[in-house]
Amino acid sequence: MGRNIEMYEEITGKSVDRRSFLRGSALFAAALGLSVAPALAQQPPQEPEEKKKDEKPAPKDPFDTGETPGDSKKLVDKEGREYRICPQCGYNMYKEGRMWVCENCGYSYVE
Repeated sequence: MGRNIEMYEEITGKSVDRRSFLRGSALFAAALGLSVAPALAQQPPQEPEEKKKDEKPAPKDPFDTGETPGDSKKLVDKEGREYRICPQCGYNMYKEGRMWVCENCGYSYVE
């Protein structure tokens, strides 16, 4: 590399240091970027209409039960009382007023 710099200095009569090399490289990159930018701006958007035509319907989700969150089935025990499964211990929770309470661990929340 040292030899190339010496040759450049002999031909141009100018010395090349790191700062001038980086400045020249930045100017070259900017000029190259400006020459490419108009070509990219003139291109039309590609394939949005064709994609819609060829689009296949999504496959059905194998884990979908067909139930919506508000449409869940109510669980009823042997005595006919509605219950839920406790998120802490997995035991039954019963409704007391507006509150659901686990009969095993005591976890509760207001509905």
